[in-house]
Amino acid sequence: MTGKILLSTAYLPPVEYFARIKDYGELFIEREENYLKQSYRNRCYILSAGGPHLLTVPVYTGSFHKTPVKDIRIDYSKRWQQIHSGALKSSYNASPYFQYYLDTIERIIQSNYKFLLDLNMDLLVAILRILQIERKISYTIDFEPIAGKDGDFRYTISPKRDSIYTTKEYLQVFRTVKGFVPGLSIVDLIFNMGPEAISYL
Repeated sequence: MTGKILLSTAYLPPVEYFARIKDYGELFIEREENYLKQSYRNRCYILSAGGPHLLTVPVYTGSFHKTPVKDIRIDYSKRWQQIHSGALKSSYNASPYFQYYLDTIERIIQSNYKFLLDLNMDLLVAILRILQIERKISYTIDFEPIAGKDGDFRYTISPKRDSIYTTKEYLQVFRTVKGFVPGLSIVDLIFNMGPEAISYL
């Protein structure tokens, strides 16, 4: 648990995101990069009765070309907060630790943050607290070009890329006939495993 890790901002990111954090001593969140569509920056996957279910935080469209992620604003003209809260309740109401953690997560989701970065940061801090992982968290002050450096996971943790990370299997409410479903949001792990969640990272 030494060295620095560099990650993109992410909305209720996948288990891998937190497994990587666990392996490093200091965490930097990229805020100077240009916003990247169809990434975990504003979306996550939970497990519903019908299989993996996508939740997306709508952001103002306009022109994303060369817009820093720190300037991306959330679009409240859509009822995304109610949709996300409803989806979490529908998917995880029967999970063992749902009642322990829902209020913490839902309170943040229901707050009207102006910027996506602020929403994601407060969720990150809350989840790290639930996992009992203590890390110093900083924002980047300049964009560092991609150079394949150790600890740089900004663009490797992506819904559009196959991950080399193997999630340890744990009990899931809607475990499919095909078995364990990997690549889901950290909420799937904490709602199902509670205090034991950290041992699966």
